[in-house]
Amino acid sequence: MNFISQEIITKNRVSITNQLQEIGPGEVAKEIVTALQTSRKSIPSKYFYNSIGSLLFEEITRLEEYYPTRTEKNILKQIAPGLMKQYGTYEIIELGPGDHSKISILLQAATVMNMKSVRYLPLDISQQAITNSAESLVKDFSNVEIEGYAADFTSQFDLIRREQPAMICFFGSTIGNFDWEASLELLENLSRQMKKGDIFLLGMDMIKPLSVLHSAYNDSRGVTAAFNKNILNSVNDLIQSDFHTGNFDHLAFFNEKNSRIEMHLVAKSNLTVHSPCFNEDLLLMKGESIHTENSHKFNSGHIREITEATGLQLNYTHTDDRKWFSVAEFQKF
Repeated sequence: MNFISQEIITKNRVSITNQLQEIGPGEVAKEIVTALQTSRKSIPSKYFYNSIGSLLFEEITRLEEYYPTRTEKNILKQIAPGLMKQYGTYEIIELGPGDHSKISILLQAATVMNMKSVRYLPLDISQQAITNSAESLVKDFSNVEIEGYAADFTSQFDLIRREQPAMICFFGSTIGNFDWEASLELLENLSRQMKKGDIFLLGMDMIKPLSVLHSAYNDSRGVTAAFNKNILNSVNDLIQSDFHTGNFDHLAFFNEKNSRIEMHLVAKSNLTVHSPCFNEDLLLMKGESIHTENSHKFNSGHIREITEATGLQLNYTHTDDRKWFSVAEFQKF
């Protein structure tokens, strides 16, 4: 995550622009320090995705216990031919894509239909993730042109250069990482910046049995625990702190009242953490936690609320046989 200098990489049908310097390291440090110094300590979940965190999350998506990715992919495989037939002339914008496995499903459908050119615009806070995906995509798909942005899509969506109507993809139930009020605010902001005719595909993880949810975020191999702890390494890089991952336990549980999985890091003992960005050392007591992520689980009522809040038209709700995951298809009018 380069918040210091602008970079523009151009190579073989790929252009990647780093826009994170518009935010700057000072604002990043302020955001992290403020979250850590509240009575309920937290770290914004977007900072999971340094180079190691991105790789760990890709590993999570391949775990047997982690159902969301494969379930969403199966839905996309079913709907991709129809989407590309109807919206094949649209640019594809993807928010927080991580790896390229989901967008590849849409691009494969475009290839089968002999589409001559597809313009793909990914926005991700990890420039390395975009670079790795772009290198693979241009090898696999001769008809794709990529204009990527290392950017925070929650505040920098307006920086992308658009040329055509767009199919905006927000997969992975990433919307579930936000508090409900914040998610509605984000979606309202995106809706205001959409153009008439734009399509918005929103992946949403639905409410399901507690045992399934627990296993998905407490996998037997401990990959999710490693992913959770690695956010401390990311924070160390960003604010020059001295968190040690071995001083914390991974905790993930379902908060029924708020309909969300919560992930925390729990201090094993009394700790003191130093950083030049702190006015005074950060103190944690044994058993105190740092809240690192939410993963909200949705129902049909939430989809109706999104429709009402954003003013977007809900065309379809695509789901699997068990109704474990949904891809809601909205349109701007």
